[in-house]
Order: sequence, then structure tokens, then C-alpha cells
Amino acid sequence: MAKKRRGLSAVCYASPLTARSLQWISTISSAVLMVTKGTAIQKSFLVPLFALQAPASIISWIKGEYGVWTAFLALLVRLFFFIPGELELPLMALLLVLVTPHQVMSQRQVDVLGAQPGVIIALLIAGYLAFQHFSRAGSLQKAFEQGSVIATLGIIVITIVSCFFLF
Repeated sequence: MAKKRRGLSAVCYASPLTARSLQWISTISSAVLMVTKGTAIQKSFLVPLFALQAPASIISWIKGEYGVWTAFLALLVRLFFFIPGELELPLMALLLVLVTPHQVMSQRQVDVLGAQPGVIIALLIAGYLAFQHFSRAGSLQKAFEQGSVIATLGIIVITIVSCFFLF
């Protein structure tokens, strides 16, 4: 009996972009932008963007016991030590999500126009941040040349992901 010989083959798998994976991409991009230098955007706008686009698992962790303890310890450290501005933004994001009422965070309902209000607000924030970053850099090419490649990529990713949430 002849043996069936198997050849080597490559298996490719492209994971679909789900809403959950887009939320994770946006959350990681927002977190990186909060601590990245080299951008002239108002980083305080990243805090509500993070709160609007964070996955449910992060929101539930922050609103749970571990999140409360993390906020408590972070506030204690902030009371007794100086925290630079870049490290204070994640604390503000944590506190914003922690004190936001449940009704605001659970607005997954679709309004009359067919889009969620949080998605529209997040898209407006992302568009404003992109406008701010690229207008201060001069152009898209100059934004990549000025040493702020990570910040430029983060802005682009956040804007594209915010556009994807409309569909």
C-alpha cells in the first residue's frame, strides 16, 4: 500500500475585526498616547475617549473591587509624591470610569439616527485630536518626520477605529 505523502503548506488565517478587537486596539492606542511625548495634542481629550471606547472587561475591572483599590492607592501616592502630567492622565481615566454612573456607561442603545451617541462623541474627539496633531505638525509627511512616529500612528489608529464604530 502506497503511503500518502503530505506536503508542506502554509495556513493563513485572518482574524475578522470585531467590535471587541477594535475596542482593544483603541484602548491600547489611547494608553500609549497618554504617555507618549512628541505630540502637541491636548492629552486631556484622551481620557473621555478611553472611557467611551474601552472594552467591557476593562470597565468592569475598574468598577470592581480591584479598580477601587487601584484608584485608592494611586490617590495616596499622588497625595504624597509628585506625579508628572503624563502619568496623571491614566489616573484621571481610572477615576472618570470609576465615578461615571451606570446609566451613562451602559448606553449601548441605538438612537434615532442609527448610531450610538458615544460613538459619535468619540469620533468627534478623535477627529479633533487628528486635526490638532497634523495642523501643528504641518502635514502628514512632516508628522512622521519630526520624530513623533508613535504619536502619529496612535492618532491615525484612533481616528480609523472611531470611524469603524459607525458601521
